[in-house]
Amino acid sequence: MSQRLEGHRRPAREGRALVAIPIAWIIAVTVVDVLAPPQIHLGPLLVAAPALTPSFGGPRTVGAVAALAVIAQTVIGVVRDPAELLSANHEAQIIALVLVGTSLVIFCVLRERRAKELKQVRYVSESAQRVVLPPLPRQLGPLRTASLYLAAEAEAQIGGDLYAAVRTPSGTRLIVGDVRGKGMTAVRDAALLLGAFRVTARGQEDLRDLVTYLDRGVRGDLAEPDGAGGYEETFITATVLDIPDQEGRVQLVSCGHPPPIVLREGRPTTMNARHPAPPLGLGGLADSRYHVESFPFEPGDLLLLYTDGVTEARDPAGTFYPLAERVTGWTGTDPDAFLGRFRQDLLRYVGGRLDDDAAMVAVERPAVPRA
Repeated sequence: MSQRLEGHRRPAREGRALVAIPIAWIIAVTVVDVLAPPQIHLGPLLVAAPALTPSFGGPRTVGAVAALAVIAQTVIGVVRDPAELLSANHEAQIIALVLVGTSLVIFCVLRERRAKELKQVRYVSESAQRVVLPPLPRQLGPLRTASLYLAAEAEAQIGGDLYAAVRTPSGTRLIVGDVRGKGMTAVRDAALLLGAFRVTARGQEDLRDLVTYLDRGVRGDLAEPDGAGGYEETFITATVLDIPDQEGRVQLVSCGHPPPIVLREGRPTTMNARHPAPPLGLGGLADSRYHVESFPFEPGDLLLLYTDGVTEARDPAGTFYPLAERVTGWTGTDPDAFLGRFRQDLLRYVGGRLDDDAAMVAVERPAVPRA
């Protein structure tokens, strides 16, 4: 809490310090204009002071600086033309300063209102993310886990990428997926699948039966009415895994989703499914298409699950992010540290902004058993 308050106070202190710049400018222009020869008029330069202030100040600060500029222009007019009190030229400059100052104050009010709205939208989206897509716990039985969600839009912290984990009597079940489309429809479809997974993952013993149930459960709800009165086909790519607590092979059903990667001593291995199934939600497909495959996941390994927003991220030259190549040689298997390093590397690769939402889950099977 103290760090957050300090973060709010620091910009306020910096803003108050920067106010000295336009004030010093007003004083300098006033003094030079009063001392300048009669044919030289520097009063119009006063408009630079209120024009500069919105870059660091709010409506009140801008209004105060603009009022100070008007007063300075009045003083210049009285001192330079004491007989006429204020010439027509000085009156015109004062009116111009009043108009400019008023316009800048209105601009600052609208800007702060917009910033407040964006802050509220961000707060709502972050709250929705915590409800629909909470971070994975750091400990799931003997496994250590970490999750990362990167939104493409700064104002929206949640989209169609999804992940969840459920403990079973013999291990941990994980799902990572990506809903086709964006917006609130994608969020709703992601929430639907996550709810079905959390409810049924503990009860279904066979992984094939679990994926079949998920497909049947969401198939009828993933059809959105289009403008012509029909239905637009929607689907979800997903990878569902069963990781036993004891050392052994991880079971996997791939439904059109990017393959997992196992990082062992800095060497990544892509676990491509030999019999991938179609994405969830595509009706009319036989249940026998869901094939359970397996791969080794030994103590000391780090398992990486991700969405296509990671592998389809591009650098300024248009080259896709080579995930396996980039993580080669990364030592250490702490999931939180890995995802922190991965976040920095990915954002640096794309130049700081993603074109699509991206999610990643890191799972470690510790080399030393934990109590």
